[in-house]
Amino acid sequence: MAVFNTDFSYIKRAIDSVLNQDFQDFELLIIDDGSTQNNREALMQYVEQHEDKIIYIRHSNRGQSASINRGVLYSMGDYITILDSDDQYKPNHLTECLKEMENVDLICSTTETIVDSMDDYYVPDKNDQTKLIHLDEVILFGTLFGIKKVFTSIDFRNGFAADADFYEKAGAQFRVKKADLRTYIYHRNMPNSICSTIKKENLVNC
Repeated sequence: MAVFNTDFSYIKRAIDSVLNQDFQDFELLIIDDGSTQNNREALMQYVEQHEDKIIYIRHSNRGQSASINRGVLYSMGDYITILDSDDQYKPNHLTECLKEMENVDLICSTTETIVDSMDDYYVPDKNDQTKLIHLDEVILFGTLFGIKKVFTSIDFRNGFAADADFYEKAGAQFRVKKADLRTYIYHRNMPNSICSTIKKENLVNC
């Protein structure tokens, strides 16, 4: 999980959703991407309460993709997945993802999406950012789950749709699948998200 100036209440919600999984054989790596707001003290105190499960890493601001790439380097697990710091897992998320891995190397999945309006279900198309597509048609960072080799073989690039780029590259080398799980809770009602920002810019420019 990469964090950058995320309100601690959201970070705690995300962490708790991992700690409360019905599958408990995991490590959670939190990569602080050079946060400057006053969340660090609260985050560090919470991490210290769960040192058996959580590893905290901090570096200068490099972006979400670079932070996730660094987390992959430190990961010890057989499988890797991602959680955005303002989202959360349902308690059975890891279990359901593992069930999908019998004949594939990487999955992405649909989400349970929290929205303020129906418009929030639509985001810019990576191929034409002036057009909108439904969230069920896109690849989201947080729903990627796969064997470690996939993540160590392919780096996340910077920029919009880095998650889709990763999934497409993985599909050329590994067995991939989109699963209809909806065990990842995507809080789409976050006004400062990358998707929201690009969507607003393109609507203004249209």
